[in-house]
Amino acid sequence: MSTPQTAQVFITNTTDGTASIQLFHQNDPYGVENGSWVAAPGETVGPLLVHFDTGIGSWGQLDWWSVTIGVKGGSQSGVYRSQGAVGSTPWKECQLQSGDAGRQLRFTVDTGGFAINLDSGGCSAPMVRLGSVLADGPATITNVFVLMLENHSFDNVFGQSGLPGITAGPVTSNTWTPEGGAPRTFPVGSPAPVAMSTDPGHEFDDVLEQLCGPGDQVDDGAHHPPLGPGGAYPSPIDMSGFAQNYATTTSEGTGLPAADQVGDIMMGFDTAKQLPTMYELASEYVLCDHWFASMPGPTWPNRFFVHAGSSGGLDHSPSNTEILGWELGTGFALQDGTVYDALDAGGRAWRVYIDDTNAYSDEPSKGSILGAVPQVSALKGVSKVTDVFSMTHFASDLQNPYPYAYTFIEPNWGDVTSSYQGGSSQHPMDDVAGGEGLLNAVYTAIRNSPVWNTSLLIVTYDEHGGFFDSVAPGATPPPGDDSSSPGNPYNASGFDFATHGVRVPALVVSPWVAAGVVDHTVREHSSVPATVAQLFGVAAPARASAAPFAGGVVDLLTQATPRTDAPTTIASPPAPTVRPHVTEEELAAEDREPIPQTGNLPGFLAIALKTRLELTDDPDERAALVQQYEQLSTRGEARTFIGRAMAMADAVPTPDENRIGATTP
Repeated sequence: MSTPQTAQVFITNTTDGTASIQLFHQNDPYGVENGSWVAAPGETVGPLLVHFDTGIGSWGQLDWWSVTIGVKGGSQSGVYRSQGAVGSTPWKECQLQSGDAGRQLRFTVDTGGFAINLDSGGCSAPMVRLGSVLADGPATITNVFVLMLENHSFDNVFGQSGLPGITAGPVTSNTWTPEGGAPRTFPVGSPAPVAMSTDPGHEFDDVLEQLCGPGDQVDDGAHHPPLGPGGAYPSPIDMSGFAQNYATTTSEGTGLPAADQVGDIMMGFDTAKQLPTMYELASEYVLCDHWFASMPGPTWPNRFFVHAGSSGGLDHSPSNTEILGWELGTGFALQDGTVYDALDAGGRAWRVYIDDTNAYSDEPSKGSILGAVPQVSALKGVSKVTDVFSMTHFASDLQNPYPYAYTFIEPNWGDVTSSYQGGSSQHPMDDVAGGEGLLNAVYTAIRNSPVWNTSLLIVTYDEHGGFFDSVAPGATPPPGDDSSSPGNPYNASGFDFATHGVRVPALVVSPWVAAGVVDHTVREHSSVPATVAQLFGVAAPARASAAPFAGGVVDLLTQATPRTDAPTTIASPPAPTVRPHVTEEELAAEDREPIPQTGNLPGFLAIALKTRLELTDDPDERAALVQQYEQLSTRGEARTFIGRAMAMADAVPTPDENRIGATTP
């Protein structure tokens, strides 16, 4: 019979800089054990209590070790990780024996080597440099995480929260004049509904009306002010048209709200009660109240800005004809590349996660696999098959050596063929509880992992989703690339992306930020690639390099040492609101509806095609897939095509080199 044993491991920083140390031990019966500390030059930290067995039956129980250090200052500032004996594994096998039982073991680490000093003998492993760390300021950041949710304005989420110090604009109501009726005024109020009855408009035309008020009918048949000379955004931006637009727009294809529901667009959540996870994080870390969407328009261009500081000229949701050319086999290419291209060029690893199982949804069967389409994989160089991983493994992955400098997290989109219900994105017609659950899981996983002391989490929303906000967006530097595209109507009219979109919520979470801060600095989605560029020494796109966005959110990392008061758990999401389930008859009728010519669904369909094309090199099969895609006509056919693509991608085994925690090559 084997005998359970323990030992205490201490580790000494033998570099000439301050080192953030993450030490890992793995033994099959006991799993992964880890500890993290900050150590001055020559300082010994610990202990990490490790478990192992000795005696009969223990010979096959191997002990594996790994260490990651982020060195600040000194002669060799950077991030380093131990290298295993075979392949790219970070684990070094070094067996604990009876002579180590009950002992205090003294390991050492520097940028060149990791000494596993066992009393029974010992081993060593070389260190591999993963990249640079922040050069200026007190913080050492080795891992940046970004979670982007969907379609809510700042005032909708935080305007009625009661958190002190939040900026509010002068507008407190909007007016809607029904055709042939008297004007009706809708004041700002609370609480907002947890899910809207219809999807508010947020296309370019919708935002024009929301920001600048209703105008005369223009060429597209809508009632909004036209663009000015040379495609300039009209002035003044007085935030007066949200109610009018919500009452009349049909751009999202979900019908018009009832007259008594128009005022819902002006409401703000009772944040502490309806969004307790979001509220507690805002109270414990930094809330940015001047973070704007990158352009006054919908999801796709704004999400491209968080990835690349540009949308490549896209100013609206993609159409079937446009996106086929972008997606076919390669994906949407941007002139200056993406944050992922920059990280690749700088030798830094990155990873994408998606909530592919609807683990946090109030109605997971509604979304099912349809919500597992990663929008980021529309980009050239990002593949659903090889680059996107399940959120079900996120927390456990972070308990192992985690070499990814940048991690982008997507929610589950729910039913992408219609209402987006059954997901965790907080899309307006879906209950916000799902997004709260995802946010809670993301924060808890990072906070209780070895990377916490060197981590930065940014949480934001892609755009405002049509919801009222009181602070007018201002001018911003154009992206700086060649954004001309004749297929994009306002770009072709001269719109140059020099006006921000509507203000959205944003949180900056890290042990290096002060608690309870409301930051009034103007920021936007380009602040994300700017942050990555500043922290990891990689290239930044033009807008991310321009004032005021250069440096991203690095200025908020003000603490001299990592905070020790950060909560390890936060408020649980509220119970979802009970809603009527979609009947089989309603679903069948929905499936018979034609695929819209523009919007998110054409984009997600094209991602599904790109994913299928990535799974085969056979030219005949590829041609047949394109033909099948071009013949899709109904939402039901779209549902089947997307579901098949996601299932096939998920069935591909993950390469060993991409498996977190692998102990063998």
